[in-house]
Amino acid sequence: MSDAPPIPMSATLAADEALARRRRAGEQVLYMAGGEIGLPVLPALRRRLAAAADRNAYGPVAGSQELRAAAAGYWGRRGLAIDPGLVVAGPGSKPLLFALLLAIGGDVVVPVPSWVSYAAQARLVGARPVPVPIAPGQGGVPDPELLGAAVAAARADGLDPRCVVVTLPDNPTGTVASPDTVRRLAATARELDLVIVSDEIYCDLVYDTSVPAESPALHAPERTVVTTGLTKNLAVGGWRTGVARLPDSDTGRALHDRLVSVASQIWSSPPAPMQAAAAYALGEPPEITEHVASARRLHEAVARAVADRFTDAGAVLAPVRATCYLYPDFGPLRDHLAQVHDVHGGTDLVRFLVERHGVGTLPASAFGESGDPLRIRAATSRLYGEDDEQRTAALAAPDPLELPWIRKNLEQVGAALADLTGARLPRP
Repeated sequence: MSDAPPIPMSATLAADEALARRRRAGEQVLYMAGGEIGLPVLPALRRRLAAAADRNAYGPVAGSQELRAAAAGYWGRRGLAIDPGLVVAGPGSKPLLFALLLAIGGDVVVPVPSWVSYAAQARLVGARPVPVPIAPGQGGVPDPELLGAAVAAARADGLDPRCVVVTLPDNPTGTVASPDTVRRLAATARELDLVIVSDEIYCDLVYDTSVPAESPALHAPERTVVTTGLTKNLAVGGWRTGVARLPDSDTGRALHDRLVSVASQIWSSPPAPMQAAAAYALGEPPEITEHVASARRLHEAVARAVADRFTDAGAVLAPVRATCYLYPDFGPLRDHLAQVHDVHGGTDLVRFLVERHGVGTLPASAFGESGDPLRIRAATSRLYGEDDEQRTAALAAPDPLELPWIRKNLEQVGAALADLTGARLPRP
């Protein structure tokens, strides 16, 4: 084992475990580091899972016909019609992404910043990540103007980039790349012969539903793989179910076969009871769409309230359009933070917030940023309540910011930022 390459713990999961230890020690902690969505399971979805508990056979590696047809219908309603035979299900979109990198082979272009596991998974499959910065406000998508040069340089250095991973909408920035950026990415990927792996697990959490995130599958259908799952829109991260849509092309069909072969050697088949629940959810009956709409409104209200506190404190923050993630830049406060608190980078900033105020966040370096910039990622999805009773009330509230427990959490964030920056506390 001494010669084995180091495998870091996922930064989000490691931070959640550290915060849990602090809470067990009696500290008042706000979980704003991980991506867990703190909402109750929809009762109708819970009943579907319970009713399928007796399903104990493996079933098809790619997933049941029922599940694959439901996933195809889900994408079809979003303008991405696909044959169910080109859908592959797995135990979460995270394992599916890992299996896709194995199936595609070669090295992997990743945006900077990007979700903590993309570059790590590339290394785990023996590939090398090729980092390409995003354009301002265009989180989740490598800047198309920089992509060509980065791939050319990588190939000149002996690397073999074969795919580019994108996130629409984005984690960690909470932004949504514009249709023009996505179109230019698709054109560049075609020129460079790159497969696009589009992680669209947050696509149902764009606040303005009249302007959804645009998938690169609309512009490069022959080379775009789309993945999604139930973790974010329905807050069932522990249920571990994901689906991948393979392109209807020679490339896509070959990749489908390789992906199924990889899956057969890793997970054999998705969990059978979960497939029944996922098929029901992806069919989007009214109770599912209403639940997702309520969650989306709650995410927007709380994320915007926390964003206001960051900007009031002097941080720079791109307008958040989706998800429950914020990516504030404290660079304008560099001199003050260094002189008053000896805070010089994101790592110092994270340490200050958690040790002095119990507010857990992650530094930008966890998301692939070089050096240690004065940026952090804060997730607001665990501020909705301590138990299902409070979280259900938050979902139903006309104004969740008026609920005392949410107001208390916002005040804790505001107090931490006021102490950090010397800004005045926002009014309740």
